[in-house]
Amino acid sequence: MVKQTGEEVRRWDDQRLNHEINEAYRALFTLRFQHASRQLENYRELRNARRKIARLRTIKRERELATLGEE
Repeated sequence: MVKQTGEEVRRWDDQRLNHEINEAYRALFTLRFQHASRQLENYRELRNARRKIARLRTIKRERELATLGEE
């Protein structure tokens, strides 16, 4: 998994951002399932997945607030 910087993510269009958020949620679901069945070896992946979702949703919210501010 390649870590994207905030500036790179901010250049994405809304469609790609939404797609990445959905993919991150799917990955988190899979990690939670592996954790529950004791198959997850690196527990830090759970934290990283949650943080990735938080970063992506923050950028999405920034865009929403920017469009509200323009009106």
